[in-house]
Amino acid sequence: MLVQNKVVIVTGAASPRGIGKATARALAEQGAKVVIVDLQLGAAQDAAADLGEGHLGLRCDVTDKASCDAAVHATIARYGQIDGLINNAGITQPIRTLDIGAVNFDAVVDVNLRGTLYMSQAVLPQMKEQKRGSIVCMSSVSAQRGGGIFGGPHYSAAKAGVLGLAKAMAREFGGDHIRVNAITPGLIQTDITGDKLTPEMRADIIKGIPLGRLGDAGDVANACLFLVSDLSSYLTGITLDVNGGMLIH
Repeated sequence: MLVQNKVVIVTGAASPRGIGKATARALAEQGAKVVIVDLQLGAAQDAAADLGEGHLGLRCDVTDKASCDAAVHATIARYGQIDGLINNAGITQPIRTLDIGAVNFDAVVDVNLRGTLYMSQAVLPQMKEQKRGSIVCMSSVSAQRGGGIFGGPHYSAAKAGVLGLAKAMAREFGGDHIRVNAITPGLIQTDITGDKLTPEMRADIIKGIPLGRLGDAGDVANACLFLVSDLSSYLTGITLDVNGGMLIH
């Protein structure tokens, strides 16, 4: 069991076909106690119950610092420790540069970047006290290649910010034995993308992927599992590509 008795928070993990839920499942199967946080309490509790006994579902708005702090306090009250955080919560909007308004920009940056900061701030004091912890920040291949299939430029900018934030936190908290890494998924089949790809679009995209298929939520989940587990104990500040070769540096 790679994460036996570790306590790991996964944000935005209630969606049935999402990366967060797949990650929560992979962690639970490897022995972790998983805390699923999402905007809807009922959905978070149902998702936690789906994993079996010993897991926790909490409501949390990652754009609200007090909400993040409350979720972390509830986790500590229940388990007494926090070993990992998967900053998975995110939203996207398919809007072009000249159509991005202040409301659009704020919504995307708030969830993807501010939410990553607020949740990380919430868990870091406990991890510092424990002298251990692993934080995984979800970025995107769109941050690296300058745009994606479904996300606008403000999404690329927010996800690029996640990369910078993760590296800076890795440098700052390495002395506390806290590791911070980022994952950049390519096009992953989830609830967000599932209904938007025509057969023609799918075939065209796959032509540019050396492994010859679109990604699955489980592909990203396994990368999260690796970065939370002790298998990656000498990795911090890295960006782990999970894209089937869509972008090769």
